Amino acid sequence: MKIDQPLILLGGITPQEFMRDYWQRRPLLIRQAIPGFQPSLSIADIKELVKREEVESRLIWRDDQGWSMKTGPFNRLPSASKPNWSVLAQSVDLHDDATAALMRQFRFISDARLDDAMISIATDGGGVGPHFDSYDVFLLQAYGQRRWRISQQKDLELAPELPLKILKNFVAEEEFVLEPGDMLYLPPHAAHDGVAVGDCMTISIGFRAPTQATLACGMLEAANDQILANLGDLSGLYASPAISGPSLSATFQDQGVAASITPAALPDELVKATVKAIRKVKFDKKLATRFLGQWLTELAPNAYFEPGDEDQDLSTEFPASGKLILDRCTRLMYRGKQLFINGEVAPVRASSRLRLLADQRELACDSRKAAKLKKKELRLLTEWLHDGWLHYVEG
Repeated sequence: MKIDQPLILLGGITPQEFMRDYWQRRPLLIRQAIPGFQPSLSIADIKELVKREEVESRLIWRDDQGWSMKTGPFNRLPSASKPNWSVLAQSVDLHDDATAALMRQFRFISDARLDDAMISIATDGGGVGPHFDSYDVFLLQAYGQRRWRISQQKDLELAPELPLKILKNFVAEEEFVLEPGDMLYLPPHAAHDGVAVGDCMTISIGFRAPTQATLACGMLEAANDQILANLGDLSGLYASPAISGPSLSATFQDQGVAASITPAALPDELVKATVKAIRKVKFDKKLATRFLGQWLTELAPNAYFEPGDEDQDLSTEFPASGKLILDRCTRLMYRGKQLFINGEVAPVRASSRLRLLADQRELACDSRKAAKLKKKELRLLTEWLHDGWLHYVEG
């Protein structure tokens, strides 16, 4: 994807212009972002999907008693003739190749930010109420019509004692009716309310927005894991990117301390030793890279891989044609020479060929490309094939 060429998906502006003028700044309505769009899944397919244990789903409805919500799986849903209900299926990209491919049309934004594709279906009047999200979202109309009212209001107070996070004082500033193929982009904290006009389906492409607390806690956990790993192997202690100075396996010592007349008081020496110990942990870019690489590629609990052919070995026979493609559930990222896949640090460096696989999510096969891959890379690709993380497609 070229970031300096106009995209119909973005209403004729370039990805570069979108990121500069709209991303995290202001809404954008795009008529016929995908002309003649036909969803890969029907309303009936979504109703079947939300029956499955591994699919996270919610049923939301409004009646005389107000708003209600239940979590799936759902053996039965309300009648299609009954108005004012909606069911939402989360992370449909993990279960449908075409939905995963649709989501990846938005990869002009980093994979580190791209989260999932949620699909909601609704009967007439169905919706989830006026609310705001803490993350960016593209709302693609897939079937039927949905009326959106949006606002950039500063008042984001929530109504109390409701099962949903619904705004207490929503005041619409703009209103649109979206047809199939139309799309609405909303930045974080933009208030919005989408209501179905007849039966409808909407696909939401959502993005990760980790809090500062999440990032800080992740760094602490990464440092803890690194310390424990190195305590189990003292020979690697000084090579750890997270630890500097003398060994953290050394025990606390307080030779020469005076006898205590206040035994319940915390000793100053122990407090100072604790502060000194934490200073030996290096919270730097190396540790952050390791944490983010593993965390951002960590598999969702409901990710599923179909094991591949155990007899296939790329290190002995590399295909002369076709291509290798990443499974829809596989997450592959890199930074510098470090490569991360499905929550793991890959045991090889991120070579140009493997970075190409990560960026394009596929790698064309021929003898010249095989010659550029090292034996250990070919063995690793073979492992990924066997695990179902990677697939070979003839062609």
